[in-house]
Amino acid sequence: MTTLSAGPAGRPGRPFGTVLTAMVTPFTATGELDVHATGLLAERLVNEGNNGLVVNGTTGESPTTSDAEKETVVRAVVDAVGDRATVVAGVGTYDTAHSVKLAKAAEKAGAHGALVVTPYYSRPQQDGLLAHFAAVADASDLPIMLYDIPPRAVVAIAPETLLRLAEHPRITAVKDAKGDLYAGSQVMAGSDLAYYSGDDPLNLPWMSVGGVGIVSILGHVLGRHLRAMVDAAEAGDYATARKLHYDLMPAHRAMGRCGGGSGLVFAKAALRLRGFGVGDPRLPQIPATPKQTDLIARDLDEIGPLR
Repeated sequence: MTTLSAGPAGRPGRPFGTVLTAMVTPFTATGELDVHATGLLAERLVNEGNNGLVVNGTTGESPTTSDAEKETVVRAVVDAVGDRATVVAGVGTYDTAHSVKLAKAAEKAGAHGALVVTPYYSRPQQDGLLAHFAAVADASDLPIMLYDIPPRAVVAIAPETLLRLAEHPRITAVKDAKGDLYAGSQVMAGSDLAYYSGDDPLNLPWMSVGGVGIVSILGHVLGRHLRAMVDAAEAGDYATARKLHYDLMPAHRAMGRCGGGSGLVFAKAALRLRGFGVGDPRLPQIPATPKQTDLIARDLDEIGPLR
């Protein structure tokens, strides 16, 4: 069991907390970073059951925000909730030198940990992945959560590579969006890497095989439901956890209304439906259409209040 912990929510075996939301980045009506809304959203998410926030990830529109904006987002979120929740900053790119720079900037801005995605587009060999992740982990004192997402990055992190990366003192967790529970089980059985589900429909399946928490998009609007499900699974009450998992199925359908890979579009639409506008996505993503928004509203309305 890893003993490295990050921020207020970290504890042995669960280094980044248990319920984290991959937070959207709020923009103004003119498309500029909305720093005030960023802090308010962070507070809202923590108040609704999240004990960790991931900022500057794909859902935070990291491909279209500048380095300066990323640093500002980290500072705003840490200022808002840094004594109540663990703040993890996305720092991974397809350029190792750039990723190192972002890791150092995130540490300086007050982040408690760093999320490092597999280099996308470049399609490196496994030895290249080893060197890339090690270089970023060596760049700061931040605990590292690796992000394994071959649908976006093309190259998966092989179990053998993850086992070798687990030997690094600061590489402590994996956010899995690969969906291979067998491969993840191999890694968990052979190392102390903590596994976090990075795919909302698989949150409970991951926890059933040893995952310690989730990095969610649904957490923007259903944090209390997710908190109850994760707490029930941690307590071994899988009957309750399964009931909550089934209750959330309309929300999984809602996330698919805007096309594959556009969870941020869903999240911004869902927040607007809840009365908390965070602006539109930046191109090349586009806002949910009125029809999509209506369908999302209907899906979410199927989910009753938490009892």
